[in-house]
Amino acid sequence: MPPPYHIVITRKNQVLLSFLKIRVVVNGKDIYPLSDSRPVKMTVMENNPKVVVTDGYHFTPPVELIYHHLNTYYFKVICVIGDVQLLAGLLLLAVLYLVGFHSDVFILKLLSFTPIIYFLFFYYINRKEFIQITPV
Repeated sequence: MPPPYHIVITRKNQVLLSFLKIRVVVNGKDIYPLSDSRPVKMTVMENNPKVVVTDGYHFTPPVELIYHHLNTYYFKVICVIGDVQLLAGLLLLAVLYLVGFHSDVFILKLLSFTPIIYFLFFYYINRKEFIQITPV
């Protein structure tokens, strides 16, 4: 019988990830909830498990793990829109809208919606890339 293998997954502390209920699916049958603060350690008995991270709508492509020399793999779940990018988008939205409001330039008011459209594009259209699993 092969030794037990382990997968340890943590969640990056990001604003957008804190709103999502992230779960890890191993081999399409074992589901583990991923908390905000603590890593989740999963034990699998067979080699070559497939790991998918999902929140129900977004999902990562399956990651197949092959255990040769290591008995434990470490991963981190991240969101493609980081906190700095989110803050910069909100600031850009506010500045463009306020400048457009005070100068009555309609195109600036329209341009203020580009960060929202950009974020919604990643949230709804690129849903396979919104959540990513990266090795640590």
